[in-house]
Amino acid sequence: MNVPFLDLRAAYLDLRTELDAAYARVMDSGWYIMGEELEGFEAEFAAFSGVKHCIGVGNGLEALYLILSALKVGAGDEVIVPAQTFVATWLAVSMCGATPVPVECDPATYNLDTAKIEAAITPRTRAIMPVHLYGQAADMDPINEVAARHGLSVVEDAAQSHGARYKGRACGSLSLAAGTSFYPGKNLGAFGDGGAVLTSDDALADTVRTLRNYGSKVKYHHLLQGRNSRLDELQAAMLRVKLRKLQEWNDRRRHVADRYLKEMRGCEMILPHVPDWAEPVWHLFVIRAKDRDRLQKDLAASGVQTLIHYPTFPHEQPCYKELLLSNKFPETSKIAHELLSLPISPHMTEIQIDAVIESVKRATLKSAA
Repeated sequence: MNVPFLDLRAAYLDLRTELDAAYARVMDSGWYIMGEELEGFEAEFAAFSGVKHCIGVGNGLEALYLILSALKVGAGDEVIVPAQTFVATWLAVSMCGATPVPVECDPATYNLDTAKIEAAITPRTRAIMPVHLYGQAADMDPINEVAARHGLSVVEDAAQSHGARYKGRACGSLSLAAGTSFYPGKNLGAFGDGGAVLTSDDALADTVRTLRNYGSKVKYHHLLQGRNSRLDELQAAMLRVKLRKLQEWNDRRRHVADRYLKEMRGCEMILPHVPDWAEPVWHLFVIRAKDRDRLQKDLAASGVQTLIHYPTFPHEQPCYKELLLSNKFPETSKIAHELLSLPISPHMTEIQIDAVIESVKRATLKSAA
């Protein structure tokens, strides 16, 4: 049994007729940038996410960058970020000329450790950027409380959490604004790069819309020094089709995760922890194993493909060496050597799920022996 980590083609095959029709509709329209498909998707995804505004942009990194730019975060400012995240979270801060200030992760959920945020705040801090990592919400109430006490903005990195909820509320609607990504491997993935800004703040939405389009509201009249960051009509049309299936696909992911959590209990590894207030969408199913590399090798030999998210976290990356942060986050650095992502997708068959579970059991029993 061969179990790929993620079969992107399966989503297309599932919706081929509808996706092909969407493609033909856009091509026949003769309008490929900033048209009706984008407007339709923005309205539909805003409603899905529980916010007033969705602004489609080029990718998830630029979504975060445009929010910070709209808030006038710049040189000399600091933004609190998780130590454990994909580097794009940090890069958005750096692109503004500001400095990312990392905080350790919660060892149970791997999200931002809310108890350690306040100690990282300085007079230069402008914002806190929590990440809903792996599709599970960060603990937003204490984050928002700390931010309110210090007069800071909160910006969610919601790239991995399409449809996830926190205390019944949708991720992406839990702060001033959120940036999200439609990279093909996401729960709601395009067929190329794409992203969006989510917010219920009218003024912020207006500024982001202007910034994404060369700083212009009217062609050839440029109010701001903006950039070209627009979700195109083809991607918007495809995302509209897939959005209608997102809830069903997320439920399928939950089914896979439920089986893993139930049937892998007792194996020599740490399974994901889900707080009572979280409703994850399982963008990734990440376990911890002391001998992670051997486990990955054994699973590969059984035909089960796994990935490591992420083998090196931002504070140890060469691009941030000038911040002198290496070895300052022992919990995050330890976890980085233990994390392993198992296959999880809405298109896995029961036979494939069985194969993953049995392969993990065999490999961990071998380790225990």
